[in-house]
Amino acid sequence: MNYVPDGHVAGHAELALFLIRVTVGAVMLAHGWNHFFGGGRLPGAARWFESLGMRPGIVHAWLASATEVGAGAGLLLGFATVLACAATVGLMTVAGVVAHRKNGFFVFREGYEYVLVLAMAAVAVGVGGPGRLAIDNAAGIDVTGVAGLLVSAVVGVGSAGALLACCYRPPSG
Repeated sequence: MNYVPDGHVAGHAELALFLIRVTVGAVMLAHGWNHFFGGGRLPGAARWFESLGMRPGIVHAWLASATEVGAGAGLLLGFATVLACAATVGLMTVAGVVAHRKNGFFVFREGYEYVLVLAMAAVAVGVGGPGRLAIDNAAGIDVTGVAGLLVSAVVGVGSAGALLACCYRPPSG
């Protein structure tokens, strides 16, 4: 692995971070877009959130969908990247606790495997940074390393914890 003078990784690692950032961004954007415009749209998402114990469902449908679109766009563009990473971690933490935890690890059983991978990929981008092909880089915004880890992981998990404490009421039975 090669390092450039300012401490950032270069070469293959730069390409790897770019691919992770763009892939997670596209996935998040697609999820939000689907909540807004696919299937049951926001009313369907609201009913689903409500059935999982997120109250009120319509508020969470709007918040989750807008956050998915915003985080996805941020990751795709490399704009406010560490905040987009924190949003992704928060979203995936809530999804893991509310919808997937009770099903175990494996995704083919609706487990938390998938949301864990997305969250950890977001943390990896938070640590490594958005790379050269990013608005943040052009603007001179550099929140990486330990700072990127703390913002993406601690802010992401902390905000998810606060949301769950305030709004999650697991269905009985």
